[in-house]
Amino acid sequence: MKIICRCEDITEEEIVRKIHEGYRTMDELKRILRATMGLCQGKGCRRHIAKIISRELGIPIEKVVQPTYRPPVKPIPVSATVDKE
Repeated sequence: MKIICRCEDITEEEIVRKIHEGYRTMDELKRILRATMGLCQGKGCRRHIAKIISRELGIPIEKVVQPTYRPPVKPIPVSATVDKE
């Protein structure tokens, strides 16, 4: 058993199984397994997951589309949005 995503404790076997179930993209794997959603936000596993997708689907790694990024959300006070003039 080889752990690929340490933050979410996801194994290579889980990733391969999901690929063979029809999940073909990083975004799909992210949504179904929570891969790349841990504390490191994929810094430790993104490249490894892309290699697995490439290998299992027989496509060049450059063709593996990376997951979407969303900036962190930080609450701001309402007063910051009001025109003070």
